[in-house]
Amino acid sequence: MRLTKEEYERLEKHYNQIHKHGVYAQAPHPERIYLSGTGIDDTKTWEFFCTKGQNSGKWKKIEVPCNWELQGFGEYTYGRWYKVPGEKPSDEIGTYRHKFEAPKHWKDKRIKIYFDGVMTDVEVLINGQSAGAIHQGGFYRFSYDITELIEFGKRNTLEVKIAKESSNKSINAAERKADWWLFGGIYRPVWLEVVPKINMRHFILDARHDGTFSAAVEMEGDAQGYELSVAIRELNDGKEILTKDNQPLLTHRITNSDSEQQLKGVYKSVKPWNTENPQLYLASLTLKDPSGKAIQTRETRIGFRTVEFFPQDGIYLNGVKLVVKGINRHSFSVDGGRTTSAAMSRHDALLIKEMNMNAVRSHYPPDEHFLDMCDSLGIVYMDELAGWQNGYDSKVGPGLVKEMIERDVNHPCIIIWSNGNEGGWNYALDSLFAKYDKLQKRHVVHPWADFNELDTHHYPAYLTGVARLTNGYKVFMPTEFMHAMYDQGGGAGLRDFWNRWLTNPMFAGGFIWVYCDEAPKRTDKGGILDSDKSNAPDGIVGPRREKEGSFYAIRAQWSPIQLKPLLITTHFNGSFLLTNEYTYTSLSQCRMIYKVLSCSTPLQDKGETTILAEGEVRLPAISPGETGTARFIVPEGFHNGDVLHLEAFDKEGKSICEWSYPIHLAKQYFEQKLSQPPMSLNLTEQATATQTTDEVILNSTSVCVTFDATTGLLRRVKAGDKEIPFKNGPRPIGMKMQYQPSSSYIRTAEDGAIFCAKYRGGADSIVWKLTGNGLLYMDAILLNRASGGGGFDDAFMDTQVYNLGLTFSYPEQACTGMRWMGRGPYRVWKNRIAGTTYGIWQKEYNNTITGESYENLVYPEFKGYHANMYWATLESDTAPFTVYSRSDGIFYHIFTPEEPAGRVKDTMPKFPEGDISFLLDIPAICSFKPIEQQGPNSQPGNIRIKSGDEGLHLNLMFDFR
Repeated sequence: MRLTKEEYERLEKHYNQIHKHGVYAQAPHPERIYLSGTGIDDTKTWEFFCTKGQNSGKWKKIEVPCNWELQGFGEYTYGRWYKVPGEKPSDEIGTYRHKFEAPKHWKDKRIKIYFDGVMTDVEVLINGQSAGAIHQGGFYRFSYDITELIEFGKRNTLEVKIAKESSNKSINAAERKADWWLFGGIYRPVWLEVVPKINMRHFILDARHDGTFSAAVEMEGDAQGYELSVAIRELNDGKEILTKDNQPLLTHRITNSDSEQQLKGVYKSVKPWNTENPQLYLASLTLKDPSGKAIQTRETRIGFRTVEFFPQDGIYLNGVKLVVKGINRHSFSVDGGRTTSAAMSRHDALLIKEMNMNAVRSHYPPDEHFLDMCDSLGIVYMDELAGWQNGYDSKVGPGLVKEMIERDVNHPCIIIWSNGNEGGWNYALDSLFAKYDKLQKRHVVHPWADFNELDTHHYPAYLTGVARLTNGYKVFMPTEFMHAMYDQGGGAGLRDFWNRWLTNPMFAGGFIWVYCDEAPKRTDKGGILDSDKSNAPDGIVGPRREKEGSFYAIRAQWSPIQLKPLLITTHFNGSFLLTNEYTYTSLSQCRMIYKVLSCSTPLQDKGETTILAEGEVRLPAISPGETGTARFIVPEGFHNGDVLHLEAFDKEGKSICEWSYPIHLAKQYFEQKLSQPPMSLNLTEQATATQTTDEVILNSTSVCVTFDATTGLLRRVKAGDKEIPFKNGPRPIGMKMQYQPSSSYIRTAEDGAIFCAKYRGGADSIVWKLTGNGLLYMDAILLNRASGGGGFDDAFMDTQVYNLGLTFSYPEQACTGMRWMGRGPYRVWKNRIAGTTYGIWQKEYNNTITGESYENLVYPEFKGYHANMYWATLESDTAPFTVYSRSDGIFYHIFTPEEPAGRVKDTMPKFPEGDISFLLDIPAICSFKPIEQQGPNSQPGNIRIKSGDEGLHLNLMFDFR
């Protein structure tokens, strides 16, 4: 039965909105007659009655599909309710009503009603009569044959009674005692299918990368004498694919009454489906009656590919070992709860690919259209039977395994089945996966367990534990690692783990936790977004898919093109080394461009970027796993630039990653720019230095700087009549230092007024010089004496260095923004610098708390550490100033981010005291495991001072004018 013209045109228009770049769902599914809408962006209005909570006790209108809480009914519950003493999950019951027409010409057909996802126990009535047994289980497609209940030629009444909490304890334990939001209602589409009395009820396809094709078709009714045929066509142009016998069809005459019929053949000249070349075809299965009339056609997209698992070896896709770069993902939308849309699935899949990922896992079967997107984009999928930490019993479990696999079995993206999570499995169900996936028999795992020759250990440490991967002999693929709660984890230290694990040939990849913050709109709280404190702000993107810093860090560290360390010097000849980390693609199919950027300073103008030169980089034609040399012709005037920017593109022209390298390090840059002085640097009267018992004053015609004569601390800065509230420093961070007033001194030199502050401990001296045109230089020598100059009974520096440098005070409320040159635009941690690039950046002040400020979620966050500062202008309506780095590798700490109010414990390492700091080292961010279990680039620093060391230099220049 086909859709009506009106229905088809409505769905076609809806889905055409997402059919871009060849990425689309299989909709509009012409065999379906939708009673609901198709997603959160396409709903229909039904009648609804709720027993408890919001809007309960009366019939009202509701949009379908959508979880009823998001429509203003019932009560919200987060799945870790059992952690709260005395708490119980909400348990309202909802009843839906909807009327639909059943034309008279349906009379000789079978009428089936399908529900793609309903939470949780569902009783379906048609015209007041039961459609069948109550369905239990909230993440699975189910159906009823309602032929005998339909009144043809009339309006029929559909009534759906739903209990949010199941009467089956194992379903509640598996699905509703879990680390996710618990919802109720019809959250995926509802439709009718009108099929012949004798029909193809279900079919399983297996298309191998060598062209071998098999189909197992389950017939409904006695089909003896009927004929089955299969045609394969190109998806884009409809061109027929021929068998090795040059036939356009595989045909099979049904000669018995068996319910299962099989077809086999071999197609020639097929292009295999893989993660980098997701070639899809359209398979059409046609059933003809004994007279030769086609009575039913079913179509689905397929990919010719072969998935194999070999113990003590790995997972192979088309004979090539696969290393998955994966992410865990919930089906989630702010406005729909578990109700999403094909457009959202497309958006999510494209963002996942943008992070250079190739795999996804979730804790339950996803929306069908998300699997469609994975098929289209080449994202492999681990499809999981729900069971967060408790499994289904053997009464309901077998039926749910069957429902999951029947829906998803033909998706080429699915490479592994998963039975539960973290103990949430029933061993008795394991054998059923092969029963229902009878042609491919894909591998089955128990996530976090060492099971079935595949170790899926969750949140492994850098060295993974005794006999797991370190000196272990099973295929290793952590199904959760790098926990991204708040601003933690995600991309922090990812490359350390990855490089370490890749040294073992049995490493098969892993899945980061998790894709997005799960913060639904609370209709009972004025529409706020709520992640239930620290339970669900675990995403790399926000609830509306806002990109956090980890997004770009992962993109860089999982780029299929990896550049070897590169330093631009005067000897640079345009060549550099890179490695091909694709699985199938030669770099001859990719391209790269370069740009030479000139970055001016606020001394010259506002600080602007100009492209001096750009062109193509010649990539080496290297195969996956190989390293080669890329080259470009160094343009004339290359060393007049400040930054080399590189960008690589895949064979489809999509950006893979961006890299940048300073052509001049900070000291060189500063000296070069200062040698081109603007008018504002014309010499004026000589600056003076004076000292009283209380103060040291450096004075020029435009700027006056006052220090405390007893502490050496900056007390006051005035630019003309305006006071700049930058003061109370330099104070030591990560070390101790004692000001020595008796050995400190002032003097006036030709190039400025000087105050030399001497110290014991971590600092030797800090020399301040104010020039006649009002520029204030600071030259600090740190950690050049093993004894620290004496005077300390204990160590004068931290044994483990997390922060090291100098800090000052500045009132946060005076700041309106920041413009700077350095790595940006996101803040960094010691183990999450990847993903930031050199350039000139601008951001307005914000107080974003990552994963919590949902009502004003502004990324990039303003506060925190920023890497490789060259200069930074602190913008203010009343007290702006600019600071320039004359030392390399300076981290610029600007204010201290607030901790999330909903945290269980602090989420960030301790920031330095003070408001603005200039640091030579900063801490790493924790990724679920403590820092000591992270990789080498996450570890705190250490200092060793030897006789003759020149010490560490922290040299700055301030422009307060």
